Amino acid sequence: MSEVSADLGTGRASVGAVLDYAWTAEQFTATDVMASTSLTRSTAIEALATLVDARVLQELPNARMAGSYRGGRPARRFALSPDLGVVVGMDAGDTHLAVSVADARGDALVHHRVEVDPADTPTERRASIERHLGDALTEAGRDRADLLALCIGVAAPVDRYGVSPPHPEGFWERTNPGLATALAEWAPVVQVKNDAMLAAVAEGAHGAAVGCGDYVALLAGLRFGAGVVIDGNILHGAHGGVGEGVAFDHVVGVGSAFGLAPLLRDQARAAVEGGEIAATSAVGHLLDGERVDARAVLDLAAAHDPDAELVSARVGEILARVVGVFGSVYDPARVIICGAIAESIEPVLAAARTALPGQLDLPAPQLLASPLGAEVVSLGAITTARLAARSLAVPLLAERRLARA
Repeated sequence: MSEVSADLGTGRASVGAVLDYAWTAEQFTATDVMASTSLTRSTAIEALATLVDARVLQELPNARMAGSYRGGRPARRFALSPDLGVVVGMDAGDTHLAVSVADARGDALVHHRVEVDPADTPTERRASIERHLGDALTEAGRDRADLLALCIGVAAPVDRYGVSPPHPEGFWERTNPGLATALAEWAPVVQVKNDAMLAAVAEGAHGAAVGCGDYVALLAGLRFGAGVVIDGNILHGAHGGVGEGVAFDHVVGVGSAFGLAPLLRDQARAAVEGGEIAATSAVGHLLDGERVDARAVLDLAAAHDPDAELVSARVGEILARVVGVFGSVYDPARVIICGAIAESIEPVLAAARTALPGQLDLPAPQLLASPLGAEVVSLGAITTARLAARSLAVPLLAERRLARA
């Protein structure tokens, strides 16, 4: 077995150390590698040569050829090979499907987001996922042979094997219709994860939890679901159920796992029907049959409409109870509201911050809105897929290439 697999248990660790550095760097020199890894020059150059031979790295034109040479011997420059392969991150929600294709460095090549029918059967949902996956790869000019790793987030608990437990109403089976098996042949590494867990990955890598080891990423749009990170580790559970929102069915003052958008709708409607808000008011005009535009309520609250502020305050009190549960059980430093609703949620957060200290005895966690928007799960899936590509797929690919050389 070649030294490329050093980080898989055998061979020389120098190649793994150089690959670790190259995975997050752009263009670099042997001197850069030495400074980052503490390898000697000869060891660094030998490891670089191995990775170039495996076509994991490419050697770039030197400074003289690139036109930036200013005297002395030009340094050799390296970067990840552009034809190393691609990774895919998917967000398979109840009503949407997002597919992102990125190169090995994580640069986006294609991103699709489509609405899907929540009444789809498991067979129909599985076929839709595979179809959109194939279409995205085709648009990126790639095929299965180029796919290093695939990670898909689903709105269900997921165990360590990518399997969701049965749900009393079949919901989890629809959102995760045997995907670990169905997608197994698509890539060397296929991972199925809970969507909130992937949101936590994204927040820790790119969002409001960078540098924080204790936080909760709360997907809170349509339903509550949380990814929990404590002492720098994502908590999982026997069935992947840590942070599952059904717990709030049993919390006094919350009463269900429905998220912030339904809560805004319900509180607005209740205030109008109870006579606290006039049907002819700005909030009253938002009522349309069974639907209320939650974003519009939040926009009115941000503009200091008193009726919308009333609705936001009441939802903030409910959110404070939700956050208080997480604060008491996990003692996080931060709770981050994730998803598309985070962009407008500040009026609710302001009210929740006021109410939160009364919900727990421990110091209240900092309550923040995610900066990552609607694609937080896709971003977490891409981040997870890149990690899997680095640790598993790329070393195996390099070994095969070196064996054929």
